[in-house]
Parts: sequence; C-alpha cells; structure tokens
Amino acid sequence: MSPGDEHDSFGGVGGSGQTRTRLPEGNSGDVYGGARRPVRSSRSLITVVGVVVLLIAAIAFANRGGTEPADAAGPRSGTPGRTAPTSATGVRPVTGKNGTIPTGYAHDDQGAQSAATNYAVALGSADMFSSSARNEIVHAVYAPAVVVARQGDLDKVYADKGFLARIGLQEDGTAPQGMTFISRIVPVGSKVDNYADDKATVSVWYSSLFGMAGEGSQNPVSEAWYTGSYELQWVDGDWKVTGFSQKDGPVPVGRDQRASTAEEMSDAVGQFGGFTYAR
Repeated sequence: MSPGDEHDSFGGVGGSGQTRTRLPEGNSGDVYGGARRPVRSSRSLITVVGVVVLLIAAIAFANRGGTEPADAAGPRSGTPGRTAPTSATGVRPVTGKNGTIPTGYAHDDQGAQSAATNYAVALGSADMFSSSARNEIVHAVYAPAVVVARQGDLDKVYADKGFLARIGLQEDGTAPQGMTFISRIVPVGSKVDNYADDKATVSVWYSSLFGMAGEGSQNPVSEAWYTGSYELQWVDGDWKVTGFSQKDGPVPVGRDQRASTAEEMSDAVGQFGGFTYAR
C-alpha cells in the first residue's frame, strides 16, 4: 500500500458426479418398460469402432507432441496484445539478494516484470515504517540517481507523527503493545507497458492488506486494490526504479464472507510468509 490510502459458484453441478443420459425415444411412454431396443446393424458397429480408433490416434499424437523440447523462454510476456502467462516462463528471475530483497534480474522484459513485482512487495511492506529497514529498501530498489531524493520524500511521509497516529502506530513506527500492524502487497499479475534495452515501464496489479489487528483497533485490517506503474532503468547489471505512480483498481466484487477476528489476523501475519515473484 502507498501511504495515503464456497459456496459453489457453479451451483454444485460441476462436482456432483452425476451423468445425465438421453435415452432413445419410442412409442411407449415408459422408457424403463419391457420394449426391446432394436439390434444395431454391423454398419453402426463399424462406425463406433472407427471413431474410437481415431480418438486413440489423436491422443497418441498429442502425447508425442509433448515430448518435443519447448522454447525455454516461452511466449514473450511483453508482446503487445498478448496475455502474459501467469507462471515463470523459463528465465531465472533472480540470482541473489540485497538484504531481504531479491536482486539480479534478467536483462529482458521478463526480468523487468520480476523486478517491479518484488520491489512492489518491498515498498508496500511494514518494514517501510522502520527508519533503518526503510533505508535498506530504498537503496536496494531505487536507482542511484534518484535514491537520495526518494529517501528524503519517503522519510517525510513515514516519519510524520500525524500520519502514524492516524493508522495507530507509535512515533517510532512500531505497533502499540498487544497490537499487530499489517502492511502487505499481494501481486496478482504484471505487464510491460514500454520496453527498451535499458528502460522499461511495468504495471503491477495487486491487492493490499493494511491496518492494525488487536482488541480496540481503530484501524482494522482491510483490503484494497491498486495498479502500480514502475519506471525502471538498467543500472550496473540490474533493474532499478526511477519513478512510480499508483491508481485504484481494478477492484473485484467482494464475497459475502465473515471478517476474521483480530486474533486470527494477527496469527495469520505471523504464520504465513511471503514469496519471491517471477514472470
């Protein structure tokens, strides 16, 4: 988050395990009566056998095609007008870390998407409310040419006592005793808006969990949806952020689910770790 803001859906049909059979119509209204079915001709039998043989041949052909080596990189995720795959497409996304932040991305559009997504997670984390952790994140994420300016801007926001008080944090950015502060970004997908050899603009669509879990919290944990746009530059062998903007949505329709208790939310944030994201 940027500072500043089953029931079976198919009605049970898909998993019922029942099969509906259309029975042949006859003169008798009782389809389960004693009327005998006509004997199939040899021509009908030959037709059925032929269909089965063709089906087996098609399956064998499909399986044989799956054994051929595929393009390791897969379809280019930055191709205009083409939906990017949701799984990693073969390029190793990271080879190391700067502190806790994955770094060392591939010098292509996939690497740019992986970088933007992981940087979004870092910049939206609760660590941004700690001055020392924020300093490490900013220097790991931003390009050297802009890091000083961004550090100053972010320090002003995250050290603002009024802002901290509104979200329930103490002046040092920590949660009061008995409270658990939650700030997490959960990426849904990414896309390349522009790409050149040393520059890229990547949009990341994500859900944001933000708030304070605990008895008497005035800012309970809530969910919001955003799309962040990250301007990246290839600097010293890695992608770094040079600019960022954010807009609301797309926002899905919320399910009618019971909100979890403060204790459940606190337990969840402590038990469920995050991921390294890759295109």
